[in-house]
Amino acid sequence: QVQLVESGGGSVQAGGSLRLSCAASGYTFGAYSMGWFRQAPGKEREGVAVIDADGRATYADFVKGRFTISKDGAKSTLYLQMNSLKPEDIAMYYCARRRYTGRARLQYDDFGYWGQGTQVSVSS
Repeated sequence: QVQLVESGGGSVQAGGSLRLSCAASGYTFGAYSMGWFRQAPGKEREGVAVIDADGRATYADFVKGRFTISKDGAKSTLYLQMNSLKPEDIAMYYCARRRYTGRARLQYDDFGYWGQGTQVSVSS
């Protein structure tokens, strides 16, 4: 079955960097779009970035120029490089796989498989 396991979260000071990883298994990694979402306490889950099977990336406005989504097909791993972190980036970050093949939207209901999440904290 599809499994997604995130890692790389932690606590950094504002302006710092983290790289999240998501190890995928149980399916043909390169065939599906994948994404990163986040959920802060008391808020709805929101899309951060998605990457399609052909490598095209889409970002939420609030992370453009700071975050980079990428993937390594040989390792079946998705990444999120986060630079210039801000306190408002504090959230649980989730890796997700789109339900079906095709291009992804940066929307929660476009994705059907989720990891358990990794916490990101940023101190000012």
